[in-house]
Amino acid sequence: MVSPKDELLFLALGGSGEIGMNANLYGCNGQWVMVDLGMTFSGNDYPGVDLVFPDLEFIEERQEHLAGIVLTHGHEDHIGALPFFAGDLDVPLYATAFTAGLIRRKLDEHGLLDSVTINIIPERDRFTVGPFDFQYIPLAHSTAEGNAMLIHTPHGTIFHTGDWKLDDEPLIGSPATQSEITKIGDDGILALVCDSTNAFSPNASGSEGDVRRELTKLVKSIKGRVVITTFASNVARMDTLGKIAKETGRTVCLAGRSLHRILENAQETGYLTDFPDTVDFREIDQMDRRNVMVIATGGQGESNAALARMATDSHQIKLSSGDTVIFSTKEIPGNEKSIGKLINDLVAKDVRIITEKQLPIHVSGHPGQPELAAMYDWVRPDILVPVHGELRHMQQQAIFAKAKGVRKTFVQTNGDVVRLAPKGPKKISNVRTGRLILDGDVILPADGRTMNERRKIAYNGTISVALVLNSKGKPEGSVEFGPMGLPLDEDEQLFLEEAEQAVRDVFTSKSSKKLDGIEAIREAVRLAVRRTATRWTGKKPVVSVLLIES
Repeated sequence: MVSPKDELLFLALGGSGEIGMNANLYGCNGQWVMVDLGMTFSGNDYPGVDLVFPDLEFIEERQEHLAGIVLTHGHEDHIGALPFFAGDLDVPLYATAFTAGLIRRKLDEHGLLDSVTINIIPERDRFTVGPFDFQYIPLAHSTAEGNAMLIHTPHGTIFHTGDWKLDDEPLIGSPATQSEITKIGDDGILALVCDSTNAFSPNASGSEGDVRRELTKLVKSIKGRVVITTFASNVARMDTLGKIAKETGRTVCLAGRSLHRILENAQETGYLTDFPDTVDFREIDQMDRRNVMVIATGGQGESNAALARMATDSHQIKLSSGDTVIFSTKEIPGNEKSIGKLINDLVAKDVRIITEKQLPIHVSGHPGQPELAAMYDWVRPDILVPVHGELRHMQQQAIFAKAKGVRKTFVQTNGDVVRLAPKGPKKISNVRTGRLILDGDVILPADGRTMNERRKIAYNGTISVALVLNSKGKPEGSVEFGPMGLPLDEDEQLFLEEAEQAVRDVFTSKSSKKLDGIEAIREAVRLAVRRTATRWTGKKPVVSVLLIES
């Protein structure tokens, strides 16, 4: 049983060896604190599932030793799992005002607002959670109030970066300066636990100020209606688009619920207070197209998002020749096909497309190598622990850090229990981790029976078989079949005739005398039908058999 003694432990339950689902634990003197609790979106591996969470079994079994959950910022991969686990974990949450507002809305939607305590902590303020002393250190990112965590412990100080970048012109917020961070380094940093997302990039991430100038010039050059898609959480980009709309005399329409939520939360916490008034979908079709700017969700090709529905004419906003769609986003790895389909659908409508591959209209929220090198130089950690990335990203950051003079690096993955001090870093144990899925309203293991069965059905199809057995255990009447998802088409009737004969052969073959009991009959029928389907289709469908005894 892993229990932190007079030592400092680090354990990632999610977010190490993958991008998304960030959930990190620090342990000391018998207690744990969690930094972030995020989710990721499902892909083709989980048919019918939208959300994926880290499996928190390890800390759920030690719930009485969890002192609290501290949130670095408000992106879904850092706070998205809170509505599904915060109530059961039953510990206080700590966040800055903007992030707390987003969390509050999520908890309210799930009826948990009155049962979970949210402590709002001003940036740069210090606060105590169990044996840990925390301080929020604001850093630039692609949302408001991105923060590193300075974590003081009896064994040394951790600088946990969260998601970050360096930006000389961030537009929103006041990130810590070089001198502030250098002073933190002067006081001594045991470990830098650092974002690895762009560790392969030789270039700095770029400035939001440059994006504003480029987008302003672009929108001014467009004569028709403009639709701009961006990440809803990028408050600086939203501020830019609002100012461009005012400068170019365009009326703003927001298409996507998340945009409305972010705008509302931002204004409640002191951001976007001069954002222009927006109009409803129903109003803009009557407006001069030269005077309209639509800000839409869906730049990653999400099928239910506003932009995808516009592209397929299933949205109130109808796109046509003369409209321009601007992708002020980055193509996230894994979304290439969905984005490609979206762009093709837009092109088919004779819509002009502009992306960040053509013009510098987007910058990343994560550090490239020049920024990583600067952070190492300012913080001067004894140890670098890469997080937030696939294994290749984390390994690359470790290689890069060593080349830049960081003395010790430790590449861990989810489940590795790492002693940072004393005499660290050292892996002392490994605990079970995994993924959970939200399937409908139920949380299940990602590798459990339900998902395994669904994958088989999705890939191979399914056949239901029903037959009546008389008192002698023989079939009576016809055999009923319900094939779904098999590549049969015009051959289906011929297949069903052969499948029925295969079922009847089960009861007349020499081996039928060995069928002892209803379960043996069910299994023999199942195998007979599946063998027939495999001969006809090359597939091995899931076959379910209903036997009715008369």
